[in-house]
Amino acid sequence: MINRETHQSRSAETVRDGVTIDDIAKRANVSKSTVSRVLNGTAVVNEQKRSAVHQAIAELDYKPNVFAQGLASGKSMTLGILTQNIGSPFYDTIAQGAIEGLAGSGYTPIFVDGRWEHAREAAAIETLISRKVDGLLVVGGDIDASELQSYKTQLPLIVAARDIEGLEEQCVSVNNKQIGYLATKHLLEQRHTRIAFIHGIEGHPDAQNRFVGHVEAIQEAGLSLSDELVYQGDFSGHAGLMAINYFLDQGICFSAIVAANDMVAFGARLALYRRGIRVPDDVSIIGCDDQAEAAFMTPPLTTVRQPSYEMGVAASKALIALIGKKNYEWPALNPELQIRESVKRFTS
Repeated sequence: MINRETHQSRSAETVRDGVTIDDIAKRANVSKSTVSRVLNGTAVVNEQKRSAVHQAIAELDYKPNVFAQGLASGKSMTLGILTQNIGSPFYDTIAQGAIEGLAGSGYTPIFVDGRWEHAREAAAIETLISRKVDGLLVVGGDIDASELQSYKTQLPLIVAARDIEGLEEQCVSVNNKQIGYLATKHLLEQRHTRIAFIHGIEGHPDAQNRFVGHVEAIQEAGLSLSDELVYQGDFSGHAGLMAINYFLDQGICFSAIVAANDMVAFGARLALYRRGIRVPDDVSIIGCDDQAEAAFMTPPLTTVRQPSYEMGVAASKALIALIGKKNYEWPALNPELQIRESVKRFTS
């Protein structure tokens, strides 16, 4: 037998703790269909009624049940974002841009870290798919083209910071060959000819393309590439430090350095400082990426800016458009030389 007082108490608690669309409609003095249209944004609603609904929502402290909405709409309103090396300035800047690109869309990102490990990336993507994300944004990584093509058949897919054959319309990246070319060309224009190049991760496509651009600029200037001026490093500050120590310990002469990225440039600067070598009076340095700290190095670092934030914004907006089966025009994303104080004209 149900106790009437207990039943009424539970009903009141349900209303208080679980506000429904019906409650909002009564408070706003509108129909439930009007409340639904306001919540879903599916149709134009009279401004007076819209305001009344929003006021009722605020007064009742209504929190929509996203899971239930997803079941009804067939969407989870979540996007899976596979990034690399969380904490890396480059990838984190893309992630920040992706978050900005989702503003006002109603979508929530779920981030996973692939750490440039194929097995980890594949497992992370499978986890995202199992959680019914509405789309997938893959930033960088080691997943090959055939696997990405397979994922494309399962859900909307956008790739950032990579160019994938067969997925050209769904990829956004910057020309890394141009980045390497601009960096070296600037040093050549300042009359440097003995230019050391500190290479990024071996086999990494961005590192390889930056080196190709470096070589192109050297050859365009009528010079020959000197193997002794190329150091195989990675994208860390430690690589920059180790490279400079190697060059100096081997007695290799150079007047300028192209670093694979800004972190490498920071390490190289530290190594030169410890050896009593002045920047830029004795040696000039140029980096790549233009991460936030570059402008605050001593001296401020000349670098080639990669529009990573804009890349993230474009990628997430393109993914939303793809989910909605709408067209999206990619913005122009070009590297730009940022001239500061770490490069000086060679005079000796």
